[in-house]
Amino acid sequence: MCRHLAYVGEPVRLADLLLTPPHSLLAQSWSPRDMRGGGTVNADGYGIGWYTGEPEPVRVRRPAAMWTDAALPGLAGSVITGGVLAAVRSATIGMPVVETACAPFVGGRWLFSHNGLVRGWPSAVAALASRLPVTDLLLMDAPTDSALLWLLVRARLSAGVAPEKAVASVVTEVAEAAPGSRLNLLLTDGSTVVGTAWTHALWVRSLPGAVVVASEPYDEDPGWHEVPDGHLVTATPSNVDIMRLGDP
Repeated sequence: MCRHLAYVGEPVRLADLLLTPPHSLLAQSWSPRDMRGGGTVNADGYGIGWYTGEPEPVRVRRPAAMWTDAALPGLAGSVITGGVLAAVRSATIGMPVVETACAPFVGGRWLFSHNGLVRGWPSAVAALASRLPVTDLLLMDAPTDSALLWLLVRARLSAGVAPEKAVASVVTEVAEAAPGSRLNLLLTDGSTVVGTAWTHALWVRSLPGAVVVASEPYDEDPGWHEVPDGHLVTATPSNVDIMRLGDP
């Protein structure tokens, strides 16, 4: 079911977020604590996106387990950033294991990730997909549910919809079209994180000058708070707002 994490705030080394904590995203790639029946490891790829001050983020994706990338410790130890979205992937049966299927997906200043699956893929969401421009579908990163969810969110962002409303509307519409779907989404522009808990876990932790939203806490600090199922969180370093979406 994948694991993902978003951070915005005071600049931090990627390694201090993703590699060195006791239950880091790296550890979650081989020993996740809360997959809820969605696999046992997250070894089908990983991706990291981060912000450098340029208009668009930098992204690295690999179609192999995070722990196999010998170059990652050096990269993560040298990059300092104030905005990150990273994910480790457990591919749903039938989905391709390729680099372009790995989150984060990117568009302009936005980074996006999906933890979960769309039930009845692809027929259950064919009607929603038909509303998108054909060229967007032809250029979709990969033939996966996560890539389509990103197109649906991106289309709303491009139309000027606020990020929290864009994410909320996609979750509720997909949940209605494909009941039983797991729709934990993360979206960030490097200053705000929008996330959903929809039939899976999501946690948030405020830090001095920063905030983290993640599938699982990366340490035992009591500052972690679970986002209730069926809720959306909008988080910045100075504020965390949680609103109800509905009943999954």
